[in-house]
Amino acid sequence: MASMQTQTQRRDARPILGTTDDIAPMVRWLLFVAALVVLIVAVGGITRLTESGLSITQWKPLTGAIPPLNQAQWQAEFTRYQQIPQYLDVNGPAGMTLAQYKFIYFWEWAHRLLGRVIGLAFAVPLAWFWFKRTIPGGYKPRLLALLALGALQGVVGWWMVSSGLSAEALDRVSHFRLAVHLLVALTTLGGLVWTALDLKALERGEPRAVLTPLGIAALGVLFVQLFMGAMVAGLRAGVVAGGGWFSWDAWPLMQGRFFPEGVEWARGALHALVNDPYLTHFVHRWWAWVVVAVLIVLARRARPRDRAASVAVHAAFGTQVILGICTVWSGVALWLAVAHQLCGALLVAATVWGVHTLGRRD
Repeated sequence: MASMQTQTQRRDARPILGTTDDIAPMVRWLLFVAALVVLIVAVGGITRLTESGLSITQWKPLTGAIPPLNQAQWQAEFTRYQQIPQYLDVNGPAGMTLAQYKFIYFWEWAHRLLGRVIGLAFAVPLAWFWFKRTIPGGYKPRLLALLALGALQGVVGWWMVSSGLSAEALDRVSHFRLAVHLLVALTTLGGLVWTALDLKALERGEPRAVLTPLGIAALGVLFVQLFMGAMVAGLRAGVVAGGGWFSWDAWPLMQGRFFPEGVEWARGALHALVNDPYLTHFVHRWWAWVVVAVLIVLARRARPRDRAASVAVHAAFGTQVILGICTVWSGVALWLAVAHQLCGALLVAATVWGVHTLGRRD
């Protein structure tokens, strides 16, 4: 009996705060998952821009990882797709073939598969660290919250897709649901980066960072910009500027005017803000400069503590602005639009890094 009690005491005495050697693998794990989230944001951009998001009309969390394996299965998937408004109103009249359907199916399948990979890449190591009791004190609830956000993203993804499948739907998903889908992904990305940075601070023997007023302002103005960007994407408003490469009529003007014609005000300004492609595009392109101004201040304040974070913020918003302008000038060329969305995710990571740096309590 005494021997059993001694063994129990030894087992209970195992460290639960984690050593430096325990923390470093967790930091690498979280940053790896964050990189996968950035990748899926880019793949999601391709899925949206190729109109692939509605190609898979069923949600099968487990068996859906296996694509059609023979001609009969492909034809069955194509037949289901032929019953939704996007096919009936757009692709059917255009004469879509099975080969063309396979192309859009691939991108939606790859997007969903990558989501499953991210779930496993987070959940399996989390279970291992939990079992080994190397998760530092106070971090388990945060890691569980990130796991829950990942699960929520899958549900929100199907909720978004389902908005484009009903007989009453348009030929695309709800732009509001698309915005929720993107913002949940970027919130998860921010949480992963912040948690990794907190663990790095713990590894150095420093306390966790706190949000400062400037940090809250930076995240707030960026959130608004990301939301408006999602509205632009969902409404396909990127092309309303007109013009062409290096055309001032497309940027900084819109169809030759500073403020575009054609805004539908009948249902009020708030309704137009989130439903009218002209106004949504206008606000997205000019709110960007509010974001730039705030991020410049953030980067300059963060520079004395971490020059790399300051450089990352400057580089991210500078590249993002250039890509946004070029996307408009190109008439929303696929590769530029995807690069713009990818850089948006990197801007979130860089901003979180800058905010965390500013909030460090050395």
